[in-house]
Amino acid sequence: MNVPWWFPFGSVPEIGPADLALALAAVEPPVLLDVRTATEFASGHLAGAINVPVTLLSGRISSLGIPEGRAVVAICLSAHRSPPAVRLLRRAGVHARQLAGGMLAWRHAGNPVVRS
Repeated sequence: MNVPWWFPFGSVPEIGPADLALALAAVEPPVLLDVRTATEFASGHLAGAINVPVTLLSGRISSLGIPEGRAVVAICLSAHRSPPAVRLLRRAGVHARQLAGGMLAWRHAGNPVVRS
């Protein structure tokens, strides 16, 4: 099914919390793109994440400076805002996927968060 980019549901490529934790320890970890609001981001996010709310993402993709070929993981609270972000990024030629279950799943797995 071909859904509009902004549709909050539907299947997009994803990575689970345990696999993301391993990927972050790699030589070239994925770029972390947190698409929640600035307030949500400040309340706790993955270390090194970039915050661009999904409502602003379409106009900011080119300014993110994502290295060519570098993987991106889109993150939101519960994996409802990240599917649109993944669709936008993929349409721009970025290898993107979402964090399965979002920050709720990341925290539930006992992974660390930072506050700003």
